Amino acid sequence: MMRMPALSSGLGLFSFRSKPKASGHIELKGERATYGQQSRSRILITILCFGVFYSVIGARLVQYGMESEETVSSIGPADKLMASRPDLIDRNGEVLATDIRTVSLYAEPNKIVDPDEAVERLVTVLPDLDVRTTYRKLSSSSRFQWLRRQLTPKQQSQILALGIPGIGFRPEKRRFYPGGSTAAYVVGHVNIDNKGIAGMEKYIEGQGLGDLAAAGLTVNESMEPVRLSIDLRVQSVVRDELAAAMQRYSAIAAGGVVLDIHTGEVIAMTSLPDYDPNNPVEALDKNRLNRMSAGTYEMGSTFKTFTIAMGLDSGLFNINDRIDARYPLVIGGRTIRDFHATRRILTIPEVFTHSSNIGSAKMADAVGIEGHREFLTRIGLLSRMQTELPEIAMPSQPHEWKKIHSMTASFGHGVATTPLQTAVAGAALMNGGKLIEPTFLPRTREEAEKTAIQVISKKTSDEMRILMRDNVVQGSGRRAEVDGFRVGGKTGTAEKVVNGRYSNSVRFNAFLATFPVDDPQYIVLVIIDEPKPEEGKYSATAGLNAAPMVNGIIRRSAAFLGVEPKFGNDASIARLSY
Repeated sequence: MMRMPALSSGLGLFSFRSKPKASGHIELKGERATYGQQSRSRILITILCFGVFYSVIGARLVQYGMESEETVSSIGPADKLMASRPDLIDRNGEVLATDIRTVSLYAEPNKIVDPDEAVERLVTVLPDLDVRTTYRKLSSSSRFQWLRRQLTPKQQSQILALGIPGIGFRPEKRRFYPGGSTAAYVVGHVNIDNKGIAGMEKYIEGQGLGDLAAAGLTVNESMEPVRLSIDLRVQSVVRDELAAAMQRYSAIAAGGVVLDIHTGEVIAMTSLPDYDPNNPVEALDKNRLNRMSAGTYEMGSTFKTFTIAMGLDSGLFNINDRIDARYPLVIGGRTIRDFHATRRILTIPEVFTHSSNIGSAKMADAVGIEGHREFLTRIGLLSRMQTELPEIAMPSQPHEWKKIHSMTASFGHGVATTPLQTAVAGAALMNGGKLIEPTFLPRTREEAEKTAIQVISKKTSDEMRILMRDNVVQGSGRRAEVDGFRVGGKTGTAEKVVNGRYSNSVRFNAFLATFPVDDPQYIVLVIIDEPKPEEGKYSATAGLNAAPMVNGIIRRSAAFLGVEPKFGNDASIARLSY
């Protein structure tokens, strides 16, 4: 009887303990479910992060794979060295200058194990390497030293094979001139850092390219080529004719220019001796000067062209007037004589064809000192010429103009100008009287008209064309005549100053020509410095050397310039083989 409560109590105890066991099981199961859910979430987030991370890396790798080598380079300082330049092309699209890829050799001296051994190995590939300077660089405490700029691919391969620690290569751009020296003074050249320092290379540097390069904005830019006014075919002809003339007449220098008289475009211009822009160190030679624009010379009797144009345009003379050239002029202790003395009264055309110093001096005297100086300034012969080419010299003239200065300047003594501006002034006499500044960039006739300045009347221009033609037909310019092209021109034989005095045995000769003279399109001017008599001849005047040079240039380049020859009274066209 008494065990029932105990049993009941035991049952009650059993029943009491069973409830907590069931509750704990439920709680444990809930905790595990929650923990499992969190784990799965973390795994998904981790997978997602890794997926995004590797997707970004993959995308960047694809992007880098599509970019140029310069863009993805990790070498910071090389960016500026890699700055590109636009190609320079001639008027027909022929490449005059372009960039090519190259590498330069550098060292990290702090990583060089044995400077002596490194120098010895490098000399086996670069035998002209300065051993002392290189050793000093490799032994320094600096982190970077240039050893050699712009290596060839073969040199790079051979140095790589040496396996020298602390030696590396940086990519660069090197300027390459396919035509070599053909258009050296027009195209110019760059320095070791690919920056333009001469010619049209320097011009485009000053048009903002240098600032872009300094800012690193030209590294990945595809730049449009810069088209020049030069015709490479005509340029080659001019240079070839000048080189042949220098040899034929044993001259120390020569130069030439072909100019479009209606646009002012320089079609060809060269000066000898010249240099190869691919090796610009040659340009440092004192004899390698762009004589056409950076040198000034007394242009001799070519100046009589401007003196007679001045006289006719002033209204003081007309083409039918006569001038007494029978007697020399004595002024200021100097005597003015004619080289080809006629000792008679000359018409204006005869003053021109006989190249009379006396006749020219009397015309200048009639116009007066101020009128003469004003005319030469108006036609651009006394001012610094404005054009893209950086190498432009300032003409020289007497500090104080007196009567003697005006009279001697009338035949080219006492005033020195650049040959290029002489050609530009000559173009103004032939194109209807408009002075057009020269350009080395393409320019249309309409664009030129906007800036052209009328400096003489059209009537005077027409009369000067007649005189230029007469001088080739029956004067000193006969050897410049090219059948079918009606050349007009004026010789200039100037005595050079030696030891403070004019020497009659040392000359600077020139020939100013235009063709076709009935409808002038081009001016051709050549100069030849200190020519000697050709074999078998006893004189070296401009008619004997400068005139034949013009003949060769016109004969060989007229077809390239699109000028068709005309023969006979019916002006029929004949085809020539060039």
